[in-house]
Amino acid sequence: MAIAPRMVKLRWVVLGVLTAACTAPERYAIIPAPQYLERKSGEFRLDRATRISLSDTGNAELRELAELWVAPLRAASGLPLPVSPEAGKDHTPGAISIRLTAESDSANREGYRLTVTKRGAILSAPTSAGLFDGLQTLRQLLPPQLERATGTPTSGFATSAVQWAIPAVEIQDAPRFAYRGILIDVARYYYPIDFIKSIIDLLALYKLNTLHLHLTDDQGWRLEIRKYPRLTEIGAWRKETIVDQHFDPYIGDGRPHGGFYTQEQIRDLVAYAAARHITILPEIEMPGHARAALASYAELSCTGGPFEVSTKWGMHEDIFCPSERTFAFLGDVLTEVMHLFPSRYIHIGGDEVPKTQWKESSVAQEVIRREGLANEEELQSYFIRRIERFLVGHGRRLIGWDEILEGGLAPEATVMSWRGVAGGVEAARQGHDVIMTPQNRTYFDYYQGDAAREPLAIGGFLPLDSVYAFEPVPVELTPEQATHIIGGQGNVWTEYIPTPGHLEYMLLPRMLALSEVLWSPKMTRSWRGFVARLRVHFARLDALGVEYRPIDPASH
Repeated sequence: MAIAPRMVKLRWVVLGVLTAACTAPERYAIIPAPQYLERKSGEFRLDRATRISLSDTGNAELRELAELWVAPLRAASGLPLPVSPEAGKDHTPGAISIRLTAESDSANREGYRLTVTKRGAILSAPTSAGLFDGLQTLRQLLPPQLERATGTPTSGFATSAVQWAIPAVEIQDAPRFAYRGILIDVARYYYPIDFIKSIIDLLALYKLNTLHLHLTDDQGWRLEIRKYPRLTEIGAWRKETIVDQHFDPYIGDGRPHGGFYTQEQIRDLVAYAAARHITILPEIEMPGHARAALASYAELSCTGGPFEVSTKWGMHEDIFCPSERTFAFLGDVLTEVMHLFPSRYIHIGGDEVPKTQWKESSVAQEVIRREGLANEEELQSYFIRRIERFLVGHGRRLIGWDEILEGGLAPEATVMSWRGVAGGVEAARQGHDVIMTPQNRTYFDYYQGDAAREPLAIGGFLPLDSVYAFEPVPVELTPEQATHIIGGQGNVWTEYIPTPGHLEYMLLPRMLALSEVLWSPKMTRSWRGFVARLRVHFARLDALGVEYRPIDPASH
């Protein structure tokens, strides 16, 4: 995972300053912070007699959950830690008990309760999702050396003897928002499937529950669609990529780039994520950001082409034509997408749609006349509404960027508000669900510090404290309207992020700040407390072998 030399230099200079602060790790350094945590005296020490006891060993999902969690602990500690049935109704001494309880709060399916004493630990929750989140809390209460069994440790990481113990504690916890997501843009740069799995592991550790994959754009189509093989034969590859930000004059790197995910790989990835209670949200861009598709099937355009997969970034005039051929194509594509991704939502983009070609197209103008539309903005709304009817007819819901508000919002659409919060406010007032992802708080492709000392980024400035200061619910909404804010999301657009290590550096630790914003109670969040806990988590990230940007030494 090679990254720019100046990034490596920055990381290790700052880490040297932080070393003293991390010599005595905080034992309750949990991110995101739980709703309620009471420290107790003592600790539960794991030994060769310790076992994992289940309330229902006949529940295959519960056993799989326990085995998934305990496998790296076994590998790191060398302890056998067998999974066995709980002995009666009372807690089994010397065990970590995992209990699926009768559901008592259907409004929050991810809540859990954790009690740790010197005699053992009891984790209970009404759902497997709640148990999974509670197990991540238990994981963070264990020594960070645990992560060496799951990651590629940073060289020089401490290898001294480890006391495998969990501090005594009482925790009651549940997330503030139901939707807690991260977008990874794989259309601009292709990333290997194993790297995407490592991102899923990070999301799971920090209680984020949605991975939004941006699969198609002008610069690449990354998903195998069997009915339309040219989408990956042609659309998945570009002849070169623009160098840095050399638009005028344009300078290309002369190196072909591309790749795509087969349907078998996607099924495996979806199952991998589901085992970790993470939903993968697929995005197929329309009607704009379509150059890779049009390079493959020019007849879907209003001009007839020819086209090539774009080698530079930004908006492109070439978009899908609103013809019956296009709608048939998109219906076929979305049908295959829905077979691969069981998510409730399908994201259709809808952003940055130049309409010059529609204004000049006899096909587009005939649709405007036939449907009684006022202009091209209403034509875009018509386009989105047709796609929504198709998705709803197949039991799914549509999500789009806030441009889908233009010309009138589709009846059941959910809006991702990225151009600030205004679009989200408007959608919530209309009774639509909203995911807040404003660029000034959640765009992780922005610089994190002085551009002269950071790797190349798209621009902007988004330091860690600005992410932590993000509040997803705008003050201008009424309490009833605020219920439509279902969560938030951080976005990693990858125009200037060509490698996995670079992506990790841009994602971490800002992702951890966002996880706390979306999980923890607003009134109890503390920047100073977060920074103190984050310093401890650097040892965990080192054990995982991931890149990250250290916080500035003056942060407190």
